[in-house]
Amino acid sequence: MSAELFDVVVAGGGPAGSTAASLVAMQGHRVLLVEKEAFPRYQVGESLLPSTVHGVCRLLGVTDELAETDFPVKRGAAFQWGARPEPWAFSFEASSRLTGATAFAYQADRTRFDEILLNNARRKGVVVREGCAVTAVVEDGGRVTGLRYSDADGGEHEVGARYVVDASGQGSPLSSGAGGTRDHADSFRGLALFGYFGNGCKRLPEPHAGDTLNVAFEKGWFWYVPLFGGLTSVGAVVRREFVGKLPEDREEAFKALIAECPTIADLLSEGMRVRAGKYGLLRVREDFAYRRTTFRRPGLVLVGDAACSLDPLFSSGVHLATYGALLAARSINGVLAGGLDEETALAEFETRYRREFGAFSELVEDFHAMRGEELPAPASLVDLAAGVSSGDEAFPGGLAVSPDGLTWLPRPSQDSFDREEQK
Repeated sequence: MSAELFDVVVAGGGPAGSTAASLVAMQGHRVLLVEKEAFPRYQVGESLLPSTVHGVCRLLGVTDELAETDFPVKRGAAFQWGARPEPWAFSFEASSRLTGATAFAYQADRTRFDEILLNNARRKGVVVREGCAVTAVVEDGGRVTGLRYSDADGGEHEVGARYVVDASGQGSPLSSGAGGTRDHADSFRGLALFGYFGNGCKRLPEPHAGDTLNVAFEKGWFWYVPLFGGLTSVGAVVRREFVGKLPEDREEAFKALIAECPTIADLLSEGMRVRAGKYGLLRVREDFAYRRTTFRRPGLVLVGDAACSLDPLFSSGVHLATYGALLAARSINGVLAGGLDEETALAEFETRYRREFGAFSELVEDFHAMRGEELPAPASLVDLAAGVSSGDEAFPGGLAVSPDGLTWLPRPSQDSFDREEQK
């Protein structure tokens, strides 16, 4: 096996991995990112939140690049849900934490969005190796000290690092190395069947033609996400008790589900399903909602779907992945800079990450419980739905965020403030 040493090695090149790798490399640390696939590659989860576009992507330096794409602008979301048959909607501009210039996100083609982030990581100095599958963590005395991976030719490699960031997704071979178990939220377990439709699909009225529409029906709910060039992502999230009653043939099952939801059937009445290329498959995804009982151990942190995943009702997937990656990068940067002890920094990472996941989890659970009741006023949840409810100024536990937003620092004591004032 080859032997290399890095400050940080990241497993996974999706939004979580690219974000963590870039933010650590931007502080001058040596970072390796290992990705099992070759980009560009397909990925579902196209709907972004303002916090990702104007927060994380701003720190990464890719906001201008995103603005130059043809990704539709998303100004909020609409729901046909609960007791009222008419759509219920919210706009990001209702958030007091967003200005008019930041009260939007994008419906992003993940093939291109993820490639933008990975290429940006390269520009930031990250060593990126694609076509390399991670296989296990390396341990020494109870601490993770690196990982093993195999390259596209079958060669085996071992890499040493002060920290390993596991961003390798739902099927991560490394996450169990953090200890603990994966706890599932039974109320969300089910199956998503989804595909793509071409030109002719209807849109919401302007200026909300780019917004996501979520529609409840007897067996679950549909997402309806407008993408570039008239493309539309359509998915049915079917509750667990109905999964076994679906036709075995995916085409028949999808047609039957659409027919059971008149709103979605009408929106698709003039559109044809794409049947060729990467958007031509009907795909299935299971087990949306879970969290690991621990997100860390000495030398290892979990981010993205390696740590937790949630029903996509509020499009929180990329937000939770990149926000967790930001928190992990801040903790690691703080330790590597010599300003923080590891336990303090990683405890802060896990506490804040779990808090954000928990807030979205409660929101989704409340919405599923409201299927026959009145929905809350949009203003009561728009900060959370935009991904900006956590704030980003200072952090508890004696920590403060650095001016560039990339490092946690020890907060000066009151005595030091008094001395500064006396000067």
